[in-house]
Amino acid sequence: MHENFEYLGLLDVSSQLRQGRLSPVELTQAMLARIAQLNPHLNAYNRVTAESALADARRAEQEIARGIDRGPLHGIPVAIKDIFDMKGVPTTAGMSIHANAVADEDATVVRRLRNAGAVMLGKLSMTEGAYAEHRTPFAAPRNPWHDAYWPGASSSGSAVAICAGLCYAALASETGGSIRLPAAANGVTGIKPTWGRVSRHRTFELAATLDHVGVIARSAADAAAVLGAIAGTDPADPTTSRLPVPDFSKALTRDLKDIRLGVDDSWLGARLNDATEHAISNAIAVLRELGAEIVAVTLPDVSDMIRDWFPVCAVQTALAHEATYPSRKDEYSASLAALIEQGRALSGMALQRLLLRREVFRGKLAAVFDVVDIVALPVLAGGVPTIERMSKVDDALIVDLHRFTCPFNMAGIPSIVLPCGMSANGLPLVFQMIGAHFSEARLACVADAYQAATEWHLRHPRMSGTSAIEQKNSCR
Repeated sequence: MHENFEYLGLLDVSSQLRQGRLSPVELTQAMLARIAQLNPHLNAYNRVTAESALADARRAEQEIARGIDRGPLHGIPVAIKDIFDMKGVPTTAGMSIHANAVADEDATVVRRLRNAGAVMLGKLSMTEGAYAEHRTPFAAPRNPWHDAYWPGASSSGSAVAICAGLCYAALASETGGSIRLPAAANGVTGIKPTWGRVSRHRTFELAATLDHVGVIARSAADAAAVLGAIAGTDPADPTTSRLPVPDFSKALTRDLKDIRLGVDDSWLGARLNDATEHAISNAIAVLRELGAEIVAVTLPDVSDMIRDWFPVCAVQTALAHEATYPSRKDEYSASLAALIEQGRALSGMALQRLLLRREVFRGKLAAVFDVVDIVALPVLAGGVPTIERMSKVDDALIVDLHRFTCPFNMAGIPSIVLPCGMSANGLPLVFQMIGAHFSEARLACVADAYQAATEWHLRHPRMSGTSAIEQKNSCR
């Protein structure tokens, strides 16, 4: 087995599996051993499905030996956020109420991964109901770079698993930042597709019109390969788009000569710390050198969208929890209960006002993409916050965390997050790019070109020989 097998790229591993240089069974066994060693400390997984994973691996090994090729995910160990149904396994959504909610069939995205030959390692930890808090009996994941720092939410387990080398790709979901924030906190790549690009069938809801299903991986190329496997129309989810799904991997040409990259200087200066601003400026400079044309743009004001996201989410969350709230209110955290109560109390007229503002914002944002192809933006303005800071949530922190994420959930547009530096205290710095609806291929192309020219996405925490994390934050 390769010395650092866990940090090889998904596509590198795929090539070795096809060439017979790696065995799906041996690879899965090694990954399960790594999970057994590190997960007791990191809490990335809340359930490891070792027996079925090995069965998946044996099936893949036999098929590959017979010349059957299911594509780049064939024999690849992946993991699933515990918001997606996986037949025979509980879907808890991070809630004790659902601890015994065993799924009787796969979510569409899980079924599509199986059809692509992926090996399912297990379910990944997440916050309660995909909202704000990690709640007992489920242990909160730990940031592999440093225990004292936030791992992100709600797809925390997905990002921690990728960062720590506990799978090669992870399914994740996002309603207001739950792919991008964990990807940013852990210094990995996350793609949030256009709303409707990927089926939500048998995915636990937080807010249906804001929920996006996506991927966290080590690179844009890896994420694109997984997105290609799960995207597309689904009769079981009538909200999925009927537009054809491009070959995302073939779109990775690394040719940026016709790309117009929008930059809004007022956003880059918006409450950013010096390290973040410097790292993003350097990333933009790299993209310019690669051939992208840098175009000054003015993004629409997002103040209303940051404020409006909460009641819009609240109404839909109240609907999603009708079966258990308020009848089992005492089993909810105060924060999730408060969100639901806000939704239950909102008047029809107030909701309509919010929805109209949302449509106006969508229109204004769409006009920006008449001028440019993509826009580069921050994700975490002040860098990765500490867990202590997150325990003292105030209005300023809420705005800082959501300024660069939830407006684009309100718009339903795609985005991709990728690392672009390291802070003085050894934590990742990242930026994101957003694009017009259904522009995932273009975003992945630009991100892949950037990652081919840089090595930030190749860095990872130096894990100790035991399950503890080295606090020196050294990296490879």
